[in-house]
Amino acid sequence: MIPEIGYFSLVLAMALSLLLCIFPMWGAYTGNLRLMRAAPSLAVGQCLFVLVSFAILIYVTLIDDFTVAYVAHHSSTSLPWYYKVTSTWGGHEGAILLWLVMQSSWTALVALMSKSLPWVLRARVLGVLGFLGVGFMLYTLWMSSPFERLLPYFPVEGRDLNPLLQDPGMIIHPPLLYMGYVGLSVSFAFAIAALLTGKLDNTWAKWSRPWTMVAWGFLTLGITIGSWWAYSELGWGGWWFWDPVENASLMPWLVATALLHSLASTEKRGIFKSWTVLLAITAFSLCLLGTFIVRSGIIVSVHAFATDPDRGLFILTFLLVVVGGSLALYAMRVSEVKSEGRYKLLSREVSLWANNIFLVVATLIVLLGTLLPMIHKELGLGSISIGVPFFNQMFSVLIVPFALLLGIAPLLRWKQNKLTPLAKKALGLVAAALLLTASWLYSSYDTVSILTFVATALGVWIVLGALLDIFEKVTVEKHILNGFKRQSMSYWAMILGHVGIAFVVAGVALTSAYSVERSVSMKAGDTAVLNEYTYRFEGVKEIRGPNYSGHAGVVNVLKEGNIVTELYAEKRLYDVGMQFMTEAAIDDGFFRDLYLALGEQLSNGNWSLRIYHKPYVRWMWLGGLLISIAGFLVVADKRYRRRPKYTETAEAKI
Repeated sequence: MIPEIGYFSLVLAMALSLLLCIFPMWGAYTGNLRLMRAAPSLAVGQCLFVLVSFAILIYVTLIDDFTVAYVAHHSSTSLPWYYKVTSTWGGHEGAILLWLVMQSSWTALVALMSKSLPWVLRARVLGVLGFLGVGFMLYTLWMSSPFERLLPYFPVEGRDLNPLLQDPGMIIHPPLLYMGYVGLSVSFAFAIAALLTGKLDNTWAKWSRPWTMVAWGFLTLGITIGSWWAYSELGWGGWWFWDPVENASLMPWLVATALLHSLASTEKRGIFKSWTVLLAITAFSLCLLGTFIVRSGIIVSVHAFATDPDRGLFILTFLLVVVGGSLALYAMRVSEVKSEGRYKLLSREVSLWANNIFLVVATLIVLLGTLLPMIHKELGLGSISIGVPFFNQMFSVLIVPFALLLGIAPLLRWKQNKLTPLAKKALGLVAAALLLTASWLYSSYDTVSILTFVATALGVWIVLGALLDIFEKVTVEKHILNGFKRQSMSYWAMILGHVGIAFVVAGVALTSAYSVERSVSMKAGDTAVLNEYTYRFEGVKEIRGPNYSGHAGVVNVLKEGNIVTELYAEKRLYDVGMQFMTEAAIDDGFFRDLYLALGEQLSNGNWSLRIYHKPYVRWMWLGGLLISIAGFLVVADKRYRRRPKYTETAEAKI
């Protein structure tokens, strides 16, 4: 009976979403304030019913109710409770329900935290979000219900959660990623509402910007943790391999990054209005495209969930409706949009425009590399492969002008800059970046390639540009502390985001150039040397976990005769599915990781091991963390907590 309550809660949520889609939209069209004012209650109501449904799915999973097909397929009695909770989004149906939780939660938050918006705009934003909720709830109830029963015949034991997903990273990675995906629907809703209202002024950009920043922060954090999961769990020492599902999350992130910069231009200078709206539509459209890629069954990936073509067809149809409808509305309204600001070539506006171009070109490259092999195969033209070399080469070309812009952007001012003072600053920064990079790399490594030097220098250049801008701004005041206090949270978010990018660029360059690995065959007492570290194999011991057994290779790592750390690299056999999994052992550090993976036992009794030395690999995830924090900082900016007030009488006349 309890699973049926979960399903019925979704039905009620669907009904409220349908009303949320219709009532406020009709009220805004007719000027009926009563219908518009019903929107917040409908938004909160649908959120509560979705949360009840999700809580019931968690409950039936925790009590091992294998009469529910989803629980039987993705859990087991021996699974630890925290992975049982994780299993509720470890399969297709549960992941879609998690999407609904995020969708309804964002909708309720917008309803509760946008009280100072004019009712017409507020109603239309919530109406658009209601329409999106209807689409996904219909999909869940019709094709992806997690509450289907196996009665009267059901198993006494479940199939267990995929061992790849039994990792701490997967506890938080999907929820964070979905928070970012679905959060971009708010930006989309604001853009569509502004088009419907016909008021694409600076104000809608100001209202939309903090929501976009928070969604972008969650998306950044989700991608970062997903990269860390791939590195630590898959056992091959890689952190990104241009998998189509990885690309599916990267594309909306690139466009959302462009959107943030464009929103800043629209808010502050009244420019790029139509472009900003197009970016908001594109960012969420790419989120839907990513959902289609992951859940249509057209690809095979460790990240992919579904293999049902009918489900993929539903998502594709919904994608075409959303994208086609929004682009049609955009085409009808775009001619009415006029930019207000004026600016010269040497200005912050132009740098933001160039930034957008680079990000959109990068998105098109990823889109081409991801979809072309799929389309080629579906058309019966055979299989083609677009792999890592293509993406690496194309991004290596784009990163140079993009990073150069990031380094100089904080020093640019709105409207116009004088060439001579700016050139002096830029030349000084270039000289300092080259000198620091040369001192750093040539004192640490025997050989330095041009590509590694340039990429590292670009990271240093970005940091120096940010530091110089901070120095200029805070020293305007007599007291430096007052200078720091005068800067807005949006400014510190920009600085932190740029520094985060610098860490990512330098980390990628250095770990790609100087990572080394060695495959060895060892018995107890054998040693192997990699860089300045000696690895002494102490043997293998039996291990037993809550739902697995296996072996752990014990390796002591020594440097100059002293033990640095002891590593335990595991080879697990999971009880239910009888699947083998490698659990790498990692000794992490700010400047390097020591990474060890245990292979198979050989015929001579030795064990095969893979040893990696990966310098600066943590800098990439540190950079991702800094970038995500930058997204959350904007919420603390006072400007976004001071909204203009509107009277209900005035709104009713609109």
